[in-house]
Amino acid sequence: MSAEDQIRETIGSNDVVLFMKGTKSMPQCGFSSRVAGVLNFMGVEFADINVLEDPEIRQGIKEFSDWPTIPQLYVKGEFVGGCDIITEMTLSGELDQLFDSKGVTYNKDAADKIREANA
Repeated sequence: MSAEDQIRETIGSNDVVLFMKGTKSMPQCGFSSRVAGVLNFMGVEFADINVLEDPEIRQGIKEFSDWPTIPQLYVKGEFVGGCDIITEMTLSGELDQLFDSKGVTYNKDAADKIREANA
């Protein structure tokens, strides 16, 4: 199976996918850690794909999304963005709205706490 097919399969079979450096429990870069930390804190169930384990996936996801950096978040098959975009969406409440519109379960109180801590 090609890297593109693996990516398509992963995104299609999971509601929320984070392509990252490391894993959700052991991130290996600050940007991946920030996005995984937000998702973990908000109680979002997500598949974590460690791009450091497979150079073809690491390069393939950049080509697939036409986005040059890792991490990359997908929700219900749709590319959402990288660290800066997810941070902005979290603080503005847009990430909550996206999860609500896509039927993704998350802890609203935790999301509010993130915003309060960064106000």
